[in-house]
Amino acid sequence: MKIFHLIFLVIIFSSCQNESKKLTDKTVSENKKPIESKKPDLDLIKTKKKAEEALAFCKSKKMNTDFCILIDMSLHSGLSRFIIWDFKEQKISNKYLVGHGCGSNSWSSDESKDNPKFSNEDGSHLSALGKYQLGERGRSDWGIHVKYLMHGLEETNNNALKRFIVFHSWELMSDEEVYPKGSPEGWGCPTISNNAMKELDPIIQNSEKPLLMWIYNE
Repeated sequence: MKIFHLIFLVIIFSSCQNESKKLTDKTVSENKKPIESKKPDLDLIKTKKKAEEALAFCKSKKMNTDFCILIDMSLHSGLSRFIIWDFKEQKISNKYLVGHGCGSNSWSSDESKDNPKFSNEDGSHLSALGKYQLGERGRSDWGIHVKYLMHGLEETNNNALKRFIVFHSWELMSDEEVYPKGSPEGWGCPTISNNAMKELDPIIQNSEKPLLMWIYNE
């Protein structure tokens, strides 16, 4: 009888251990489930602050004080970081995807979608930060064949004309956000989708004063 009781106790103990292991394995497995990362979004407080600075700059330079273009390069390129800011209503009137320069990466790839580099040097194939005045409208070989010259107003972007950096559309650019993928990267020009340019082109043409485009990464 003693042997029988001993065998019974061993079986019970072994069963409890197995059950405990199953519970532990289940807990570990649940903890290993990938955590869904929340899609980042535009920082509206930062955007409003930039818009205030932009308005003061536009007033001092006698530029358009109805609206401006803000491009927040600190955002992932698969997100809408090209902002049309309405100075009168103090709000975003529209936003789009915009591409940046590929640098030494493959042309049209998205290799630097969340960590772009910037340069004002000719041949760098990188976008340059700073304030620009959109200039003459002309014919582009890309997109809907419309481009706007970009006059760099700061030391960080004053080679824009020399580098042939212009604002244009590109058929590879999407109308909708593509995050976590990025937008295709070109040779430094800020590029938007064809449909976005179709919307913006008449608005820019109707601007009675020079229009500000501000590209920043902070």
